[in-house]
Amino acid sequence: MTTVRQRRVEKGTEVSEDQPSEEKNVNPDGTIVSGIKLWNVLSITVGGIAAISLGLLTSVYVATLHENDLWFSNIKEVEREISFRTECGLYYSYYKQMIQASSIQQGLHGLVYDNKTESVRTINILERMNVYQEVFLSILYRILPIQQYLEPVYFYIYTLFGLQAVYVIALYVTSWLLSGTWLSGLLAACWYITNRVDTTRVEFTIPLRENWALPFFAVQIAAITYLLRTHLQPVQERLTLMFVFIATFLFSLTWQFNQFMMLIQALALFILDCFDMLPPAKVTWLYVIQVSALLLVCALQFFNSMILGSLLISFNASVLMARTIQRNLKKGGFCSRLGKLIIHVVSVLCLTLLINKFIKKILHLESDEHIFKFLRAKFGFGATRDFDANLYLCEEAFGLLPLDTFSRLSNTLLFYVYVFVLFLMTIAAVIVAFWNLRGSNQAQFMLKMEECTVTLKPDVAYNLMHTVLFGCLALSTMRMKYLWTSHMCVFASFGLCSTEVWKPVLKCIRLYTSQRMHVIKYSVSIITLLYVSYKFWPGIMDELSELREFYDPDTVELMNWIKSNTPNTAVFAGSMQLLAGVKLCTGRTLTNHPHYEDKNLRDRTKQIYQIYAKRSPEDVYRILRSFGTDYVILEDSICYERRHSRGCRLRDLLDVANGHVMDGLGENEPDLKPSVYPRFCEEIKKNLPSYTTHFTRVFQNKTFHVYRLAKQK
Repeated sequence: MTTVRQRRVEKGTEVSEDQPSEEKNVNPDGTIVSGIKLWNVLSITVGGIAAISLGLLTSVYVATLHENDLWFSNIKEVEREISFRTECGLYYSYYKQMIQASSIQQGLHGLVYDNKTESVRTINILERMNVYQEVFLSILYRILPIQQYLEPVYFYIYTLFGLQAVYVIALYVTSWLLSGTWLSGLLAACWYITNRVDTTRVEFTIPLRENWALPFFAVQIAAITYLLRTHLQPVQERLTLMFVFIATFLFSLTWQFNQFMMLIQALALFILDCFDMLPPAKVTWLYVIQVSALLLVCALQFFNSMILGSLLISFNASVLMARTIQRNLKKGGFCSRLGKLIIHVVSVLCLTLLINKFIKKILHLESDEHIFKFLRAKFGFGATRDFDANLYLCEEAFGLLPLDTFSRLSNTLLFYVYVFVLFLMTIAAVIVAFWNLRGSNQAQFMLKMEECTVTLKPDVAYNLMHTVLFGCLALSTMRMKYLWTSHMCVFASFGLCSTEVWKPVLKCIRLYTSQRMHVIKYSVSIITLLYVSYKFWPGIMDELSELREFYDPDTVELMNWIKSNTPNTAVFAGSMQLLAGVKLCTGRTLTNHPHYEDKNLRDRTKQIYQIYAKRSPEDVYRILRSFGTDYVILEDSICYERRHSRGCRLRDLLDVANGHVMDGLGENEPDLKPSVYPRFCEEIKKNLPSYTTHFTRVFQNKTFHVYRLAKQK
């Protein structure tokens, strides 16, 4: 039988029986054993050096992969910029804009009063997008004496690759803090590197917001892990809280999806607090830090309404209010506490929805409605014809996590170890939660059962809940797997090197001794580390020796033509992904772009995309001219798309949204009707009079067709 050992002390802290007491480290005469002290210093030194070394090696590794894949140092500037695909190019364009501005003040003015990102509109880039990192980096580049030695693009990408070192060090430290040995940190870093395909994509999506944000998120998790340790001194606690705040602020500042990630984090804290598994005072501080960091970011983003209307602020406010009202939540017997807990959870959820609804109604907020439409459709709460929701549903990145992911993770033994540790820790958490709910009966139960001991320290409990919730997110949405797989490395390595795992296992099979436990946990960890290194080192070396080169002549030709043959004030329409590159490479004005977190932009994009729908040339011309369009770029890869199946091609989404039947064999919904017009992107190429009246082809290659719009009379 399994029992629980949770020794309670004042202020909601716990004492683990595995923690060495001060008496063990003291000689009979009262002095501290110098040998143990020296060994601890040596261990921390070696572990710290290993952490920094692995972090730097990871940075060099991903930088080399990027160079080898594109031959980045040898290609032209336009090719380098084209390699920043889709929204990556849009974000980098603001860094380039700040670098090329006559002064820092002029660059900031251009961002605050931007009229080139969205035609016929002046928008505040610092409010709409998370680009403070580009602003900071551009200012740093201008004031540092490095212009003669380092090109702006290299300063940018090396900064991102340098953040990978911070990321790996943070993962290493988190695992070390949980297990108490730097060997687990070493294993976590090695697993992160050998599972690179599933833990990061920084080498080919460098400016993506998550590549800025996730290193700070990892630092925040490491700081929270340290904060939740028992017996911290007041000074240590205050410094750690400050560290948590800084990391949370930087994470929030660099990624527009910060509120959703922190909402999951807040849910983890809420669940654990409900079952009395975390110190309440520290949980309160973490709630306050989340809200404070988000409100500070909101102020820096000129009071962005999407932040003010976030579920995170509503949820945290609801939790704090409910805890104030229900002060006796954690008192009474099992049935009493369970009933109070259910009422508490329902109260918090209802209050969250009411506060959020109230804020959104006051602010007239609709910026994030597409996310909730997508979620409702994704989880089967009704089909939708909404163009924006279907655009997300049809993207592979927003689909379920592919099964081959687990096959790759299993090749390094990561997934097997993770499942083993997760299973044991989940059992421990369930037992601890149950006996915490029993309250006063817990002490008697622990006195009777001594054979097997299950402990769950607050820092381990938090990381367990963190990995479970982010695992659910990754399973439902593939794009979010990078939040889970990196923490999977931490959690699996912690379990393999932890007494919390091996001690109850050995006790339950009646083989426990302290020496045997330490021999097993260190030997298994070392064998796993050697196996992973031996098996994957040759593959990493082969990968580093494989040389490729960037090759996209059609896009290069298009960008060069635009720069040479169109005025600087020309306005271009086309796909979101391509237009981000047009802005970066040519500086021309756009009608739409990939940063989709604005309702007006989403409506505008749907209108612009009528160039791929079944619409009359007059309708398309009228729509494009309403946005000031001078040139429209048509892509064969979209017009004749084969990447997606029927029903998920862009033209199909437009047809359904317009009430038209889709092309090709297959079923259509009964109320869809055939369009009286052919598909615009196909018919315009026939040069019929009804089209040439409004559109003149001025550029063509194998991929792109550019048409100039006739001026309105």
